[in-house]
Amino acid sequence: MKTGQFTREEIHSQPEAWQEALAAVEKSSKALKKLLADDYAQVVFTGCGSTYYLSLAAAALFQQMTGHLARAVPGGELWLHPQVSLIDGRTLLVAVSRSGSTTETVKAVEQFKKENHGPVVAITNDGSQPLAGLADVPLVIEKGQEQSVAQTRSFASMYVAATAMATVAANQEGLRESMRRLPEVGVKIITTYEPLAREVGEDLNLDRFYFLGSGSCYGLACEISLKMKEMTLTHSEPFHFLEFRHGPMSMVADSAMVVGLLSDSRRAHEQKVLDEMATLGGHITSLGERDTRVVFQSGLAESVRGVLYLPVLQMMAYFRSMRKGMDPDHPNHLSAVVTLKLP
Repeated sequence: MKTGQFTREEIHSQPEAWQEALAAVEKSSKALKKLLADDYAQVVFTGCGSTYYLSLAAAALFQQMTGHLARAVPGGELWLHPQVSLIDGRTLLVAVSRSGSTTETVKAVEQFKKENHGPVVAITNDGSQPLAGLADVPLVIEKGQEQSVAQTRSFASMYVAATAMATVAANQEGLRESMRRLPEVGVKIITTYEPLAREVGEDLNLDRFYFLGSGSCYGLACEISLKMKEMTLTHSEPFHFLEFRHGPMSMVADSAMVVGLLSDSRRAHEQKVLDEMATLGGHITSLGERDTRVVFQSGLAESVRGVLYLPVLQMMAYFRSMRKGMDPDHPNHLSAVVTLKLP
């Protein structure tokens, strides 16, 4: 097996997993509608590492689409500090885990259920592991499973499921129906922009990456920044667009790449930040529906096309890792599943 072959294949094949994610939500739509119709004090999304960042993105999107209070909490914090993570009142917990066996997430869900806080939805790529069995409604996307340590296909598939679940909660059947076009658009983006991902990723004159995203895109920016750290051991940080002006912009120089996940609704403000960073000597890569370096041209509503930001940036990290002579399949010090030996 060639170095990096798993990661590359998993990035390229992810649109198939997106399709399965949509099918999983559709299959469970009646159960989800019944569960989501209840009156909750809050909805909590939880995960660890990548799936915590997924939770950040999903919670922001869920609140935006439904108007219900939603927040993201790391699995370890929900488990060890529930008094900080939960408010009084019935709570819906959405637990996200690629493996379905991450210690902190499983322990948090077990404790949550033991204390009768409310029902649980699980989003996972392995239905045979403990998390799916603990859930009132498990959403399992088997095609998202990976042999690589760093999450790419798995993250994207679970984020599609979380997005589709938000459309169920918001009673937006039309939006969920439109999401069926995502796999086709994803294939086109991957094919069209792989050369750009290679060009940027292999440029070792760049020694720092900043990923900017606001609203639900902030969690996605966090995840892509993590991919750059994990796969390439490159200095990488995520920020909200306007926050980047408040100190971090002092790091921008001609060795910096600033990547902007541009929205439609706040684009003027976001683009201005990118323009300012360009005047400071930074290199700019922008992604969005139109008039950007990476153009989606999806025709989909902004709320349901978030996954389209991921593949090109995942490939960017992959190519950088390969150019540096590293193994993106097996990042330094990491394992695919984090399990803790508890006293």
